[in-house]
Amino acid sequence: MVILNLVGLLMVLSASAVGSNEEYGSPWYQFQRQFVWLLLGAVALVVIMRIDYHTWRKRAPLLLVGAIGLLLLVLVPGFGLEVNGASRWLGWGSLRIQPSEIAKLAVLLFVADLLARRSHRMSDTRVTLRPVLAVFVFVAALIMLQPNLGTTIILGAVVFVMLFVAGVPLKPLGLTAGAGAALAAIAALIEPYRYRRVMGFRDPWADPLNTGYQTIQAQVGVANGGLIGTGLGEGRAKWGFLPFPHTDFIFAVIAEELGLVGSVTVIALFVALGVLGIRTALLAPDRFGMLLAAGVTTWILVQAFVNIGAVVGALPITGVPLPFVSFGGSSLLVLMAAAGLLLNVARQARPLPATR
Repeated sequence: MVILNLVGLLMVLSASAVGSNEEYGSPWYQFQRQFVWLLLGAVALVVIMRIDYHTWRKRAPLLLVGAIGLLLLVLVPGFGLEVNGASRWLGWGSLRIQPSEIAKLAVLLFVADLLARRSHRMSDTRVTLRPVLAVFVFVAALIMLQPNLGTTIILGAVVFVMLFVAGVPLKPLGLTAGAGAALAAIAALIEPYRYRRVMGFRDPWADPLNTGYQTIQAQVGVANGGLIGTGLGEGRAKWGFLPFPHTDFIFAVIAEELGLVGSVTVIALFVALGVLGIRTALLAPDRFGMLLAAGVTTWILVQAFVNIGAVVGALPITGVPLPFVSFGGSSLLVLMAAAGLLLNVARQARPLPATR
């Protein structure tokens, strides 16, 4: 996580320097903001890492209620900040938080606590699957009103994996997952701007100057990098060709400037983090810790997969940042807090069984 954050800080500077200089008169503007958020995130990670993760069980319902309250507040005119046609933020000026990020952590804690307490009744979906789905559907509905399909998909994946790991029967879980996938597909097609993104994903060259523009420019950046890249700071995509180069599409800048070697290194870091996260879940001292570690690990891996998949054109664009790497204050802060929970579970892990 330290390496990913340092890579992210360096690439945010490279990717945002041109735009920051044009808009704010300083190439350091976005870098400085990201650095402050990283410091706050580091404090959150260290503090939460040192607090016994069981402490959060009692606070899970309160955190969930607070997150829901913030999601409702976003929808109130005058409180929610609208950016690029979506009302997803609260705050003033450049100080903004995204309540949907807080909601992901709150739902994760609530689901882990509920499933851990009812582990002896996993076969009874009335007390496991149904209440979890009720909470998820309600929170997802509030997130979709912003609208924010990408975050909803990631939250759904996290909840699904936690239910699977907890031992919910496969048949009802599979039916639920199928219904969720169908609803996500419908949501992607009925909203005009999301429909255009899907069509741009299917054939970006059908409309290269509109719906397919971002996908094409990202792929041009990736292809231009070659094996070892053009060199740090020497990329061309960020010079007004690629929209959002320091946020959702920072992986394209990494691929262009650091090449295949740099891209594979970043992916390898996520794979390594996933392996260690799974190991932490397997060695967790109790069921709550296991579900917590599995949820946080799934969150990081699925979000990275969705982001990188969109950049290389393997998935539709959903607007989610690359964990620890993309520019984004509240996303980084909440993710670092979640990482602190994962690290606390790892600190209390059971010893590996002795081998002969």
